[in-house]
Amino acid sequence: MTVLHLRRARTSLVLDARGPALPRVVHWGGDLGPTTADQLSALVDATIPPVVPSSFDGPTVLSLLPEASAGWSGRPGLAGHRDRTAWSTAFRLDALDVEDAAAAVDADDTGGPAGVGSARVTVRATDPGAGLSLTVEIELDPTGLLLLRHRLRNDGDGPYELRELTPVLPVPAVATELLDLTGRWCRERSPQRHPWPMGAWVREGRHGRTGHDATLLLVAGTAGFGFGHGEVWAVHTAWSGDHVTVAERRPTGESTLGGGELLAPGEIVLAAGESYATPVLYAGWSGAGLDGLSDVLHTHLRARPGHPRSPRPVTLNVWEAVYFDHDLDRLTALADRAAEVGVERFVLDDGWFRGRRHDRAGLGDWVVDDQVWPDGLKPLIDHVRGHGMQFGLWVEPEMLNPDSDLFRTHPDWLLATPGRLPPTWRHQQVLDLAQPDAYDHLLERLDAVLTEHDGISYLKWDHNRDLTEAGHHGRPGVHAQTVAVYRLLDELRRRHPGVEIESCASGGARVDLEILRRTDRVWASDCNDALERLAIQRWTGLLLPPELVGTHIGPERSHTTHRVHDLGFRAATALFGHHGIEWDIGSITPAERAELAAWVALHKRLRPLLHAGRVVRVDHPTRPSGRTAWSRRTVARRCTRSRGWPPRSRRCPGRYACRGWTGGGGIWCGPHRACRSRRRCSGPSRAGCRRGVTLSGAALATVGLQMPALHPEQTLLLEATAVD
Repeated sequence: MTVLHLRRARTSLVLDARGPALPRVVHWGGDLGPTTADQLSALVDATIPPVVPSSFDGPTVLSLLPEASAGWSGRPGLAGHRDRTAWSTAFRLDALDVEDAAAAVDADDTGGPAGVGSARVTVRATDPGAGLSLTVEIELDPTGLLLLRHRLRNDGDGPYELRELTPVLPVPAVATELLDLTGRWCRERSPQRHPWPMGAWVREGRHGRTGHDATLLLVAGTAGFGFGHGEVWAVHTAWSGDHVTVAERRPTGESTLGGGELLAPGEIVLAAGESYATPVLYAGWSGAGLDGLSDVLHTHLRARPGHPRSPRPVTLNVWEAVYFDHDLDRLTALADRAAEVGVERFVLDDGWFRGRRHDRAGLGDWVVDDQVWPDGLKPLIDHVRGHGMQFGLWVEPEMLNPDSDLFRTHPDWLLATPGRLPPTWRHQQVLDLAQPDAYDHLLERLDAVLTEHDGISYLKWDHNRDLTEAGHHGRPGVHAQTVAVYRLLDELRRRHPGVEIESCASGGARVDLEILRRTDRVWASDCNDALERLAIQRWTGLLLPPELVGTHIGPERSHTTHRVHDLGFRAATALFGHHGIEWDIGSITPAERAELAAWVALHKRLRPLLHAGRVVRVDHPTRPSGRTAWSRRTVARRCTRSRGWPPRSRRCPGRYACRGWTGGGGIWCGPHRACRSRRRCSGPSRAGCRRGVTLSGAALATVGLQMPALHPEQTLLLEATAVD
């Protein structure tokens, strides 16, 4: 066969596909530059592990699918059986298909520059003894992001029960630390970091959805890596059901990262001729720390054909303004205020459908409640659109209340085990969308709502409970439910291509790259407390660019934590994302409305940068501050008091001249030449540092800018503009 060298965007992948066994990854990481066949052969030879005492008599190498038949004693890449046989495999390479030869170097090529499109390799292998065929799909895209997927087909006579099929990639020994994320409701995306020990660090999600505690990325890196430095490797399991992400280090020297679907016993049984495909494993490498890794991921997402192209509309969601108290006069007055402050999308949240006066009833009955809306939703939709705003609607299609007409009519349409129901969660059960009648009913209802109200251009799609004991006809049902949800979203998008959809799941419990193939943004958390949101948004941004993450200004007293923050702090936190408001702005003072309008206007002015610029986060010995979107202009924020007092200078990344900085709302300006009066800035429309300072890029990056003395949980917003 051959040795392949794929190169894209400073990243190289070298595959030893000489056979007869499955190919192995010789190198995944920094660009090796143009290579000849002799150089590749030498590299392969140089990376063959030695034979050591008390071990196998030949070298043990890790292939694209770890197998015991090759001497692998770690976590298996494939686990399954056919009536207690075919439990171990020895796949042999049959064919190798390479697309975009400009990116590949084989035994007869002298190499060349990295191409501009994706490089794709398809590996085909069989194990006749086990009656199985394996296809491995590898893509190195133009950003340097690696996509990996396995497909397994049952070629035998009897059924084959699959228990695990997990793509993995090797990581070099220089990666000695692990970083991943965990969390809970209203505290999603909490980072945890530790040395990479021997054994397996396994992150399993058994929620039937991605989960509040899901690690968006599992990162391995060199000692001390940070946002702007160090070499890092990371994987993301793109799946919205039960899943596993794992880092394993063996005493024999191998280190691997991988991830796939977490299957329940009996969940996937392949009949003769049937196939199963793993979720896509997204894998990224960076030699410039976590920011370099995010840059690869953000660039990949922004290049997708379905990535939102229009400016992300400033959104008002009415949930924390009215809750279930729907009243046309109150809501139209709220829409008037929303238009005054610059809102571009108005979203009617929970409570519009039949019997929904609280969260114990009505869920599943997707018909407008004529007791609350005697003339339907049209009067409100027309009023909202008359202000030039888009209209959005909340739905939670996968759930139903026991107190609903749907439940009373079809109690057999639930995800459940025979003879009992799962425990309720927020007074909800789950509709079994793998049942064709249940799926067809829900599709018809959602389609009818969108068809009858042609002014709806946005759905906030919620998912407020875990899938516990999720049975389908007596068998585990999470896999089938996840596939059915994808199919439902795909069909609704086909029928209503102009409708955008948000992935919300009690906040950030369904955030992954597979659901984002079908949705236009995620709701990072149900918590609008600006202090909590700093970390939630910061670490969600490790995977997602700002324009895909909903960030709203909540009320002065947080709904979920009861903390009190002034408007400047809340607004500056919400500035760096898909901006919005979730607050009863009909009851605020004229001064607050004016300040809010100024913040909205500031966001709109900065939106082209925030939603297209490169995200840079500054490593700092104290608590992390906010993020920076960096290009010819940059915006940064500092939000908390440092341990030292007064605070020291902060370095600003960049190597070009910058000018100007401005105080955000509700802060004390520092002792700069424009601010010696220490007067309080009233908002972004009144720049406390209008004159600013002009420094070279080298000075900003090396010396930094003196920070003002801030009160705790106050905001300083800096804007730097390149000068010629």
